[in-house]
This record gives sequence, C-alpha cells and structure tokens, in this order.
Amino acid sequence: MIIADRELVESGSDDILQDAQDKDIAFLVVGDPFGATTHTDLVLRARELSIAVQSIPNASILNAIGTTGLQLYNFGQTVSMVFFTDTWRPSSFYDRIKENISIGLHTLVLVDIKVKEQSYEDMARGRKVYQPPRYMTVAQCAGQMLEIEEERKEEVYSSDSLAIGAARVGSREQRLACGTLRELSEADLGPPLHSLVLLGKRAHDLERDYIRAFAINTDSFDASWKKYHST
Repeated sequence: MIIADRELVESGSDDILQDAQDKDIAFLVVGDPFGATTHTDLVLRARELSIAVQSIPNASILNAIGTTGLQLYNFGQTVSMVFFTDTWRPSSFYDRIKENISIGLHTLVLVDIKVKEQSYEDMARGRKVYQPPRYMTVAQCAGQMLEIEEERKEEVYSSDSLAIGAARVGSREQRLACGTLRELSEADLGPPLHSLVLLGKRAHDLERDYIRAFAINTDSFDASWKKYHST
C-alpha cells in the first residue's frame, strides 16, 4: 500500500500502523522524510509496536538550497514563515534568525503552504469543503519579515539586508533572485514553490561572486555587501 496524503497520516495513523502489522506500507514524502515531527512520531509509534521501518532519504530544499551558491555549512537554524492574519502574527522566527545572525550564519526561511484548508464554519459543521490552495511567495515572506523588524526594532536585519529568493528549485523553471529585503518584497518570482535565504555576515567572497550573477540590482547589491559583509 502506498500513502501520499499528509492529512491521512495525521488523522489516520492508527489505521496505517494497524495495516503495517502484516502489510508493506510505503509513505511518500515531498522533501526530507524527517523534516516534520509528524513523520518522526509515526516512526516512534511503529517502533513501540515492533513494526520494522526503513527510511530512504529524499531530495529536499534543505540540501537543494545549495544551488544558490551559498555554502551549506554556513547555514544556521531553518525557520518557517506562516501567513499573517489580522489577529495572528507569530514572530518566533525572528528570534531564531537573531541567533543565526549573532554568529554570522545564513538563514533558510521555509514559506507557508495552505492546501486542503477548511474555513472555521465548514469545520464546525463537519463539511469536507476546502479552501483554494495558497502558496506564500518570496515577496510576501520578505514583506512580513520587514513588518516584524519594524515592530521589534532589534535591528536583526533591515530593508537593505541581502537575501536570496528561490523559486521552483530543482526544476527547469528554477529562478533565483538576489537583492535587498525591500527589493525582494516587490519581486515577482512566478509560480510556487518559493523559499528565501537571509545572508549571514560570515558570507564568503566566493559566495558573493556566485550570487552577484543573479542580483536584482548590482549597485544596491554591492552597497549592501560593503555595508554588512566586507571585512
């Protein structure tokens, strides 16, 4: 049996594990199989039931982001950015970025994906009606980062801090754009999936030479590099 539905895994894990007692179950994951705590929990529960588990590493944005030309060992903690609402603007990502910045490391920001989301009304009425899919863009991510900096005012980053927007990584339509957060907040990188990398101060000159090739504006790129990254 092959399972590829995340909702089924989250809501029907007991049925999956019951079937796995005497059947071979394959769980297909987009990205790294242990990139989500849901999957780790599933494995731990399988172990408790003495069900053998074998994991096969998959291509993931966590390693594919190296296509930007930034060295993977210069990355710190990966953070997630969710869609803000009028009443919910979580900013825990800001504290993790602050820790990365304090030791000069890059930060990979994974952006929100809303698939098979229900409205509160449909959930309350038990209706299996789903909202249209929504995929956060690099522009939305950069904009929300600037909003939180404006609120917190801890100068973790600024509108002229350099970042890289990455879209459709690994595909033939892959696109990379390097610019300031302000520039990226206005950039259109096309269809999903998107992610963003905020540069750390330990960025190497070789990284600079590589990412400058896809700078939105080389003058603002050079100015920001000189301000934040030159030694």
